[in-house]
Amino acid sequence: MRWMLLLLVGLTLPAMADLEYSLKPRQIAEDTWLLEGSTDNFAKDNGGNIVNTGFIVTERGVVVIDSGPSRRYGEAMRRAIKATTDKPVIEVLLTHHHPDHVLGNQAFADVPIGALAGTTELLQKQGDAMAENMYRLVGDWMRGTEVVLPTQTLAPGVKSFGNHDLRLLSLGGHTGADLAILDQRTGVLFAGDLVFYQRALTTPNSPGLAVWLADIATLQGLPWKLIVPGHGPIASDPQPFVQMRDYLGWLDRLLRDGAANGSDMSEMIRSPIPERFAGINLSRYELIRSVSHLYPRYERAQMSRVDSAADK
Repeated sequence: MRWMLLLLVGLTLPAMADLEYSLKPRQIAEDTWLLEGSTDNFAKDNGGNIVNTGFIVTERGVVVIDSGPSRRYGEAMRRAIKATTDKPVIEVLLTHHHPDHVLGNQAFADVPIGALAGTTELLQKQGDAMAENMYRLVGDWMRGTEVVLPTQTLAPGVKSFGNHDLRLLSLGGHTGADLAILDQRTGVLFAGDLVFYQRALTTPNSPGLAVWLADIATLQGLPWKLIVPGHGPIASDPQPFVQMRDYLGWLDRLLRDGAANGSDMSEMIRSPIPERFAGINLSRYELIRSVSHLYPRYERAQMSRVDSAADK
């Protein structure tokens, strides 16, 4: 029996040893580092590393922006930070509650983890189910990962970390509770998943596309110099905002016209995608998901109450 156990351990260890995130921080501005994920979907090949996280090395210490998709990612992130600076991590700021942004929290349980009140509430309600889904999607990368809730409630305004004043904005187009962070020293805007660039946006918790479009206008009006999307490449021009407005506007018109014409959901998911969005990764996949998330609202908006009509 013992030899069988040793054999199983011997077969498992090499496989587990391969599950290492190769996180290579890239400096994008003064004191500011980016860990850039792919624009693909969750998969066992990428361990869920499809997200942009970052950190700012301030006079007081390191401020982390999002903790990543797993405990293993968070631990790799801490090693990457340690290899970059000898300053300690002093706080984590979470942009929203989705699993690829928060399931690395365990690796930062020794420091304050800040989030909007709505983010904490959503993570408390949905966190366990999201973690279970991540286990299903990326397998052993998630081993040992558990949901760790934020320990501090963030409010909009300016939060100072030594020589870096971070402007915190409370928005809501993506999940209903979305934090954007503008470093007023460098002009780097960590937009979270309010901005997707060259990767189709996701809508499972969106309160509505009109809310999201208003958030994009708010973000574009800030004195930013560099945009860090939640997913996709960074940019020093407004193209991410242009693409987001274009895509959100197209999606809203598509769903509105479909509901007005009485199209059913199966017809909507087969809608042609404009050529200008052909280069955006996962466009068809996310259109199918967005129709399932949002289209019933558009259909309901087209319905008139029979009892109200009869009363008139």
